[in-house]
Amino acid sequence: MLSQKLHPLLCRGFVNYRVCQSLRNFAADAGENNNRDNATADERHHPLKGVRILDLTRIIAGPYCTMVLADLGAEVIKVERPHFGDEARKWGPPFLEHSKDAAYFLAQNRNKQSVCIDLKRGRALLHRLAEISDVLVENYVPGTLDRYDLGYEQMKKVNPKLIYCTLSGYGSVGPYAKRPGYDVIASSVGGLLHITGEKEGPPSKVGVAVTDVATGLYAHGAILAALYQREKTQRGQKIDVDLLSTCCSLLINVGSNYLNAGTEARRWGTAHSSIVPYQSFKTKDGYLTLGAGSDAQFVELCRLLAVEPVAEDPKFKTNKDRVENREELVQLLEQILAQDSSKNWMKRFEGAPFPVGPVNSISEVFEDEHIQAIGLVKTLPHTRDGSVKVVGPPVVYSEARNDARTAPPMLGEHTDAVLSDLLGYGPEELASLRDQGIIQ
Repeated sequence: MLSQKLHPLLCRGFVNYRVCQSLRNFAADAGENNNRDNATADERHHPLKGVRILDLTRIIAGPYCTMVLADLGAEVIKVERPHFGDEARKWGPPFLEHSKDAAYFLAQNRNKQSVCIDLKRGRALLHRLAEISDVLVENYVPGTLDRYDLGYEQMKKVNPKLIYCTLSGYGSVGPYAKRPGYDVIASSVGGLLHITGEKEGPPSKVGVAVTDVATGLYAHGAILAALYQREKTQRGQKIDVDLLSTCCSLLINVGSNYLNAGTEARRWGTAHSSIVPYQSFKTKDGYLTLGAGSDAQFVELCRLLAVEPVAEDPKFKTNKDRVENREELVQLLEQILAQDSSKNWMKRFEGAPFPVGPVNSISEVFEDEHIQAIGLVKTLPHTRDGSVKVVGPPVVYSEARNDARTAPPMLGEHTDAVLSDLLGYGPEELASLRDQGIIQ
């Protein structure tokens, strides 16, 4: 049972149900409908409307998880350290002109309410919020919140139906459990850096924190499964998600090749170990990535390049042949593709059965006609900076809403509203808590 159903009882004695519901509807009803199809907001609903999430996470993995849930309508209360907040607010430049928040922070914190509560001295407030929440998400080093009576064992006594999701570097058990978790470290230990980069070059990290993001996505899926199970059991549970395990899961075929055939992986740059051609090639003005995943696709590639005899050459006739003679074929394709621009090659390959695309700069990504046509980028009103732009949700539902509605919050922007509307604190009580440094 979602806390929306429990809420009238829990709110009794604090404020009336209508006032309590005002913040509950913040995530689901604020802002205009930004979905990418023609259905109206009245015709569809957010799947997670009525789910309240107490978000104690910072940086990327945890906030990304809760943002995905917020896009689906969950009410996310982001708890931040007074006067400091989420560390990602300072991860710049670039910074917003007036609020001074880093653009980095904007990427994973839309559709949330920011509440500043000191974890040590404000645990009573956090217990009361957890009592009326469905989910608590945190990403501290395992054991840290136990010292503040905010660990799972303590919080399940406060709310036996609470789903408590922990994101960490290495999980709650094992020799690395107490180590802090960072994307590039987990990606190093988990082998991702070992297989990323040019063949003769050093290990490289992916251009974004892909292990963090994937961990957040795993966590969001796990939370949805736990909510579904709770409908049957009426009990909460603890969920452990960690960066290292996530990174190992991302090894997919590379991990399977080692586990089942003892094959140690190597770096391939943009190339593929088992498919040729399947990589980026330099053109006259940039790079173009193409692949021929089947023999028929390779034949068509050769036809469009006006080198049909190459497809009939015994050295290149099958993919197995092409893998064995990789260097010779790649050198031939490099010579051909370097003779024209990426734009002209894309015109020639229009309608081709094989996958092909330019290697775009970030400005080219957001100027791309397809990205603009689907309205992926959203502009949201911001309290201090007028408006901010975010990349909206990549998933579209035919019968549900999934959208970017409110800009990432200012530090402590909703502290008074949340504590008054949900817990019934009046102006004098809020002033006292602020004077004591418990809230901001």
